[in-house]
Amino acid sequence: MARIDKFEMQEKSRPSVHAPVEASYTVFDVDGITYLQIDTYGSADRKLANKISQSIQLGPDGIEGLRTILDRLP
Repeated sequence: MARIDKFEMQEKSRPSVHAPVEASYTVFDVDGITYLQIDTYGSADRKLANKISQSIQLGPDGIEGLRTILDRLP
């Protein structure tokens, strides 16, 4: 699991599109602070289907950083 507090722009010289996977999200509060957690699940051919592959948490700073990035997209 990882908590993201800050995003930094990085150019990719050879970007590629990944295969789609299922994802879910949860919004929760801890000590009055709101967090967004996004969980991704392994691909359909993964040995343990429906198992969480990665969890990413965003606190207030991470949420604001993601919001700023999304607002800049066309």
